[in-house]
Amino acid sequence: KEWLSKGHGEYREIPSERDFFQEVKESKNVVCHFYRDTTFRCQIMDKHLTVLAKKHIETKFLKLNAEKSPFLCERLRIKVLPTLALVKDGKTHDYIVGFTDLGNTDDFTTEALEWRLGCASVINYR
Repeated sequence: KEWLSKGHGEYREIPSERDFFQEVKESKNVVCHFYRDTTFRCQIMDKHLTVLAKKHIETKFLKLNAEKSPFLCERLRIKVLPTLALVKDGKTHDYIVGFTDLGNTDDFTTEALEWRLGCASVINYR
């Protein structure tokens, strides 16, 4: 219940960079997708993250428009979209940049992404 009250269990967009800091402060594990509307691969990532957010309520799943977040993108050195910032205890712990870690293909499985998030210990994966 505590997780759900903090926005876990759903994949949602946050409106601004300022919201990012508040969101990561209140949850132990956060996956944040930096995206752009016009990037086709970001839509592919959205599809997988929507599934995983419902399955892994121990982790908060967010998305942030990279074009509206220049400060954060520079600070986190985000140059490729989609990029997932994997945050543990308020610190960016790992990144998934593009689809390289997911088999370098547009039709990677949700399980491949789940496994990669598990490797980073940002979800409970067995």
